[in-house]
Amino acid sequence: YTEGAELVDSVLDVVRKEAEGTDCLQGFQITHSLGGGTGAGMGTLLISKIREEFPDRMMCTYSVVPSPKVSDTVVEPYNATLSVHQLVENSDETFCIDNEALYDICFRTLKLSTPTYGDLNHLVSIVMSGITTCLRFPGQLNSDLRKLAVNMVPFPRLHFFMTGFAP
Repeated sequence: YTEGAELVDSVLDVVRKEAEGTDCLQGFQITHSLGGGTGAGMGTLLISKIREEFPDRMMCTYSVVPSPKVSDTVVEPYNATLSVHQLVENSDETFCIDNEALYDICFRTLKLSTPTYGDLNHLVSIVMSGITTCLRFPGQLNSDLRKLAVNMVPFPRLHFFMTGFAP
């Protein structure tokens, strides 16, 4: 969280420039991990800063949740616990992706003995593609980020979803 504070202004400048280049900004979709310092600390700091700057835009996160079975670090549970508060306050939709489930899919279904981050990221990208299909193709229901949240979120603070996926 301390190193992220030094970088967040330059990252926000990039976000501002990208937002200025759009015709109709619906919101933001951020992918991050809750276990590491960068995804948990810097990621949630960036989300809160974007929320301050663009309070009327939707914030959708795809958050990889750590698991004790495939943990790299001892502090992953602490990072995740401290990050959840920021997600409750600053996100409109949070799609939780279980890190252990990603590894299980790689081991059991895809028969990979040593999955790489590229393999895991590919699975996450397929999940994101499935969730955002209604945004990219014409249809009657959930045609933008706000309508998606209206139809899925029963109460503002209850916006955490577990994804189900089978390749």
